[in-house]
Amino acid sequence: MKRLGIALVVSCGFLSACSQEEQAVEAPQPKSVTAPDVAVTTEHAQVNEKRIAKMEQDEPGAWLTFGRNYEEQRFSPLQQVNRENVDKLGIAWFKDFNTTHAVQGTPLVIDGVLYASAPFNVIYALDAKSGEELWRFDAQVPKAHLRKACCGANSRGIAAYEGKIYTATLDGRLIAIDAASGEALWEVDTIIDRSRSYSITGAPRAAAGKIFIGNGGAEFGVRGYVSAYDAQSGELAWRFYTVPGDPSLPFEHPEMEMAAKTWKGGEWWKIGGGGTVWNSIVYDPEFNQVYLGVGNGAPWTRILRSPGGGDNLFLASIVAVDVETGKMNWYYQTTPGDNWDYTAVQDMMLAELEIDGAQRKVLMQAPKNGFFYVLDRANGELLKAHRFATVTWATHVDMETGRPVENTDKKYQDNPQWILPGPAGAHNWHAMSFDAGRRLVYFGSHDMPFLYAMAEEYNETGLYKRRENQFNLGIEFGSLEKMMDESDTAPDTVGHLNAFDPVTGEKRWSVRQKAAWNGGVLATAGDLVFQGNEEGFLVAYDSDTGDVLWQHYMFSSMVAPPISFEVDGQQYVSIMTGAGGGFEDDSADEKYGSTGRLVVFALGGEMDLPIPVERNLEIPEPPPLTANAEDVDRGRVLFGDLCGYCHMPSVFGRRGNNPDLRYMSAETHELWPAIVLGGLKSNQGMASFADVLSAEDAERIRQYLIARAGTDRAEALSAQAGAE
Repeated sequence: MKRLGIALVVSCGFLSACSQEEQAVEAPQPKSVTAPDVAVTTEHAQVNEKRIAKMEQDEPGAWLTFGRNYEEQRFSPLQQVNRENVDKLGIAWFKDFNTTHAVQGTPLVIDGVLYASAPFNVIYALDAKSGEELWRFDAQVPKAHLRKACCGANSRGIAAYEGKIYTATLDGRLIAIDAASGEALWEVDTIIDRSRSYSITGAPRAAAGKIFIGNGGAEFGVRGYVSAYDAQSGELAWRFYTVPGDPSLPFEHPEMEMAAKTWKGGEWWKIGGGGTVWNSIVYDPEFNQVYLGVGNGAPWTRILRSPGGGDNLFLASIVAVDVETGKMNWYYQTTPGDNWDYTAVQDMMLAELEIDGAQRKVLMQAPKNGFFYVLDRANGELLKAHRFATVTWATHVDMETGRPVENTDKKYQDNPQWILPGPAGAHNWHAMSFDAGRRLVYFGSHDMPFLYAMAEEYNETGLYKRRENQFNLGIEFGSLEKMMDESDTAPDTVGHLNAFDPVTGEKRWSVRQKAAWNGGVLATAGDLVFQGNEEGFLVAYDSDTGDVLWQHYMFSSMVAPPISFEVDGQQYVSIMTGAGGGFEDDSADEKYGSTGRLVVFALGGEMDLPIPVERNLEIPEPPPLTANAEDVDRGRVLFGDLCGYCHMPSVFGRRGNNPDLRYMSAETHELWPAIVLGGLKSNQGMASFADVLSAEDAERIRQYLIARAGTDRAEALSAQAGAE
């Protein structure tokens, strides 16, 4: 039987968390290196445009915004830690978050205080030198909201502005917190329709007296938009919708009337449409505009949401809007008529580059679809579009029209097709970094194939009917495991770390990695590139060659990006551990489970991380199988449709907070109805599915899991006996 592996990662990483068979490892708290000498006052976090503009000369050791500065280049000018002495790097302190959920965030470091966001929007203010906790704020996100979130209890970051820390919660609230006391000052509900499964996993951005935030939920069938709120009062300043609503109703703003002409036929407004801005929002003070990275369609398959064709604006687009009014200045669509979940929400960075002999102010992005884009920030003109990974859905980007040329041999409406990139993209939300001196962008890429196929019932009925409280992908998902097992043509899954020239499209170097789903990247003036990986190592590479100069084992996979900061003349490098999405063999999470913590390194650091207990990888003997073959097969399809986006369609979920249901205990089997239908573990994130599952179907899923566990256990024992 094939392992489906990483080919099944979708959107944000396929890490919706559910019940927890194993508890987090309780690690000892770090001892302070020194007593905390930071007292958070009202002067802290007074971040504004002027301060950020003067960072390079006044505060090179600060990290004031999500991408360090408004250009979001994630490049640190610090060079105390460099290629000559990086081998002396060691742990100065760490902070355990006591969670096995994915930890994906970027901390902020302001005036000696490190602000970090943990899963479920628990915010910490820590002494940046010692890790001493100064205050903690818990947004009290209902754990059961995980069922409405793709994918996991993620909180990728926070914003700081004029003495406040801002967090956007998994359940859709925007909260302003006093940076001095950790007390909530105001809270607003950003969700326009609570009957739909909206969520927020991205970091808000703060600028020009406003807080900007989007949302997630396209997979569940929602309509995307971005809201701008007054930073002081929380009042709504403007809202930009990214896809049109019901065309029989007045359009919210002129751009929606234009966009509606590109949606043809169907009833997309009932399905949702998609277009959520769940990650990248970038402010540009030079043009007084904010760039919105727009996501995929809902459902993924365009023939179901727009049977008459059309580009379906503003799906998979970069949209520039005026900061003050929310009026669109320009847009560029990376994937017209998105048909593959090719979001354009991946990190955007601003820079100035010489292109064809002229200096241009540009925006750069490596979205899911496999092409690296360089756009003119003034007008959205396409300047460069380079392939950076294996791409089979399109042959190239036509530079005259700015449009990709689709590969007609890869249409999957009638026949299943292995396509690259898959819905995990050729690059996802994992941060990238730009070294302007070298004119290189450092980022991870991956080839993760996916077997796209339309479900038969969709082909027969024509119009797509949205399924409440479930994924609405428009592709075959319930039988995906079986289809992939029967296929012998799956392309390889590989991952790389790249040093990429955005002007020429050449890779100065590229390191093939053991696993494909690896973390974000930080480049520094010390001639170093840092990245955490799936295997559990934080690695420092030589910026010029890609040679490994140092690595440290963290006992947990990483997807978060590192940052670097300076306090009292000491440079630190930090990263959050605890992975989500992707499930390679031999990952640190498969061996130990995911451990959510913040780890801070400095030259001469000597602290050790606690060694967790290794997991037992032998599947226990399951209860007797009592169902017939037909019921087991039905259980397999139901599992893929309803449980797969959390526990993986292949059942392989020994990653982080995703319980692998082959390992269920006898007690869990006994409590199955109470858990799945009664919501017994709602406070751990496993909400009741009684609204979509009958008792009979719930039992069919359990019987499928028994059958799968029995088969896989027998195969493993046989292989072990053969090896002996």
